[in-house]
Amino acid sequence: MRFKSRQLAHAAVLALLVPACALAASPSKTPTAEEAAAFIRQVEETLDEKSQASTLAAWTLATDITPENREKSIKADAEYSRILVDLIEQSKQYQGLDLDPVTARKMGLLKRMQAIPKPSDHDKLAELARLEATLAETYSLGEFCLKNGDCFDGTGVIGRMAKSRDEAELKALWAGWREIAPPMKKNYARLVSLSNEGARELGFANTGELWRSGYDMPAKDFPAEAERLWQQVRPLYDALHCHTKAKLTDYYGQDVMPKDGTIPAHLLGNVWAQQWGNIYDIVATGDSGPGYDLTLLLEQENYNARKMMQAGEDFFDSIGMGTLPASFWQKSLLEKPNDRKVACHASAWDITRDDVRIKMCTSVNAEDFQTVHHELGHIYTYMAYKDQSHLFRDTAHDGFHEAIGDAIGLSVTPNYLRQIRLLKAAPEKTDQVDFLLNQALDKVAFLPFGLLVDQWRWKVFSGEVKPENYNQTWWELRRQYQGISAPMTRGENAFDPGAKYHIPNNTPYMRYFLAHIMQFQLFEKACTLAGQGGDLTQCSLFGNKEVGRQLTAMLEMGASKPWPDALEKFTGSRQMDAGPMLAYFKPLKSWLDEQNKGRSCGWR
Repeated sequence: MRFKSRQLAHAAVLALLVPACALAASPSKTPTAEEAAAFIRQVEETLDEKSQASTLAAWTLATDITPENREKSIKADAEYSRILVDLIEQSKQYQGLDLDPVTARKMGLLKRMQAIPKPSDHDKLAELARLEATLAETYSLGEFCLKNGDCFDGTGVIGRMAKSRDEAELKALWAGWREIAPPMKKNYARLVSLSNEGARELGFANTGELWRSGYDMPAKDFPAEAERLWQQVRPLYDALHCHTKAKLTDYYGQDVMPKDGTIPAHLLGNVWAQQWGNIYDIVATGDSGPGYDLTLLLEQENYNARKMMQAGEDFFDSIGMGTLPASFWQKSLLEKPNDRKVACHASAWDITRDDVRIKMCTSVNAEDFQTVHHELGHIYTYMAYKDQSHLFRDTAHDGFHEAIGDAIGLSVTPNYLRQIRLLKAAPEKTDQVDFLLNQALDKVAFLPFGLLVDQWRWKVFSGEVKPENYNQTWWELRRQYQGISAPMTRGENAFDPGAKYHIPNNTPYMRYFLAHIMQFQLFEKACTLAGQGGDLTQCSLFGNKEVGRQLTAMLEMGASKPWPDALEKFTGSRQMDAGPMLAYFKPLKSWLDEQNKGRSCGWR
């Protein structure tokens, strides 16, 4: 994931901003469009100058979780928020003017700078900043112990659930991690209330509407657009679900499987059942596989965290996107330290134009090799648009940011591994269906989860779902979209959404759903540019400068244009479309349909 903060650092900034902004429009006369443009320029200059300190406070906390750093981060966030609220309030004097397109776009972006908008009341603002820090810290410090004395933090439980095939142990691990979340529930409900107050001050009905407004279409139209994309891919997901359920039934037995056709969430190799690639050995048929073990190859070649990151850098450099700045290597956190607590969830950070970093507790395995390429996709995106003005230093919408790294990850094929000499020779040609099944267990299985996380939050922010029904609605959505069920009764004393990083950290999640669709659009075009537009499972972009040139041209636009313009710049299409994803997985879909004949598919 990415961490993008446009935060101001000092309360003193307010004293600088108010007189500067007052010059843009005198209170004695009606503001003009020219004054609005001048106002935005002044705001951007100050944001550029003052954003670094509060972002650094957040970085320091994430890489050294202590009470002292927590207080510093809370203070910096509250100070920034007060200033931003004031700036947005000042911008309202220009509403209704006939602004030039650039100024109008920047005014809209200014309103949407905070995922959790702060109310103007200073006491409530400070309370909300503290709630955000408390929720994030509760998650990051979460630990639990099994009855046998084995204890796990977030990284530990992820690793154990990926490998364990003991149903009883998996159930205990699944339940144990969710013990960290109930203390969050009261704080989360209060955060929702205060955040909605801030959203209403911005002119939105609630925070959910604010989030849905960031896609260059009316906020009310975005849910239908997301649903359109979901309906495109649902038949593929349903076929994968049916096959996976059948194989899990064969492995664990009928007694473990619910009679309603759902899959128990603890059996899918992932703490959140969002990606299923870790149970490939159960779901695959016979001795199928990629013909190599990437984790073993990395170990044999003595890879460590830095060498994995260097391999990712080499990829981007090979397509003409350059090398990483020296400061990246000096300031990033690439391994889990032994002397302090850190937030291990991998993230890319845009501190300033010339200071980009990754925070990642890297393990030497195939999954993290992919993650390295994904996170560096964020970093190279930051570097591509760094010369844009402050409000345009972003992608056209948040799904683009995630899709870039994911599209690059699709290029981690046997041909690429041979090019970088991890594979000494290409393996015997792997059955295409085997490769696609392995891919689908992560790429396709994720789609309904990527959709439902924000479906749940939209309902919470709108008030449709009250705190006393948080957990019930969560599991209703998981059943509806994923066909997944909890392995044990879950009441409202639980707060299972809080066991997912992005809920207590207030990161909008729809970006990941969109990215999983868009990455195939981008990858299909990139492979065509590379002259490898046939079997995309064999496509490697390594070394193709034309791909890098055209990708950079799109990314350099930043957020300056609506997303259809950016998408068209690279792919030629102005619409998000699951067609390339369906084409990629077409051989698998045909195979799954054949396998599923005579099986009881679906759920109720």
